[in-house]
Amino acid sequence: MGVDVLVPSLKGKVSDEEWETRVNLAACYQLVAHFGMSDLIFTHISARVPGTENHFLINPYGLFFDEITASSLVKVDIDGNILDDTPFKINPAGYTIHSAVHGARHDINCVLHTHTTAGMAVAAQKHGLLPLSQHSMMFYGRLAYHGYEGIALDLDERERLVRDMGDSIAMILRNHGLLTIGKTVPEAFRRIFYLEKSCEAQIKAMAGDAELVFPPREVCEHAAAQFAATDNAGRPTLEWPGLLRILDRKGSHYRD
Repeated sequence: MGVDVLVPSLKGKVSDEEWETRVNLAACYQLVAHFGMSDLIFTHISARVPGTENHFLINPYGLFFDEITASSLVKVDIDGNILDDTPFKINPAGYTIHSAVHGARHDINCVLHTHTTAGMAVAAQKHGLLPLSQHSMMFYGRLAYHGYEGIALDLDERERLVRDMGDSIAMILRNHGLLTIGKTVPEAFRRIFYLEKSCEAQIKAMAGDAELVFPPREVCEHAAAQFAATDNAGRPTLEWPGLLRILDRKGSHYRD
C-alpha cells in the first residue's frame, strides 16, 4: 500500500452500499492526486455513509491522496467522533468544513475541497470566477463565495459557511481554495475538475494583454441551464468508469 500502517480490509465487514461509497471516495482522492489537485496531506473529500444522515467518511490525516484506500477512510459522526477502529485521526479543519455542509445539505452526499494554485488565485480576485470559458458556464449563477476567516478550526464558522453556500453547487473560499458538492462522488469530482479548468483558463486569459470577450448574459444563462440539465440527467456518471480505468492501469490500490 505504500504506507507504514497496515490497514485491514473492511470489505465484507461493512454494507455493500458503504463499501461501494468507500471505493468511489478512495478513487476520488487518487484522481485528485493524479490530476495535480492535491496539497500534500491537506484538503479533504468526504462522502455520506449510505443509509445515514449524520455519518460520513473522510481521509485519514497523514496519508497522501495517492495512498488512500477504501479501508483506510475514517468514518465519523456529525460531532467529529471517530466510529471506526482505526489508527488514524482526521484533519480538524476538514471536520469543520465537511460537518457543516453534510449537516445542512441532506440533498448532497459528497463534499470536495482543494487548494490548487489556480483556485487560490481566483479566490484572491475580487470579481471571482468570470464567465470566460464554456467550462465556467457550468457555475454561472450556481457559485457561492465565503470570506476568509483563517484556518477553519473555529466551529462557529460552520453557520456562516452554510449561510453563504445556500443552494449552490460549488463555492469559492476567499483567499483559500475551491469547494464542490454532489449527490454522488462522481458528480462532485466532475464539478471540481471543471471548476479547476475554469480557474486555470481565467488566470491564463487574464495574463495576456488582449481585451477579454464576455458572452452576453442571456447566453451565459442558457449555457448554465444546459449544464444543469445534464446534471439532472445523471451525465456525471458517464466518465467515472473511464476514470477508474486510469487508476487501474496505474496499479492503484484504491479498492483495498
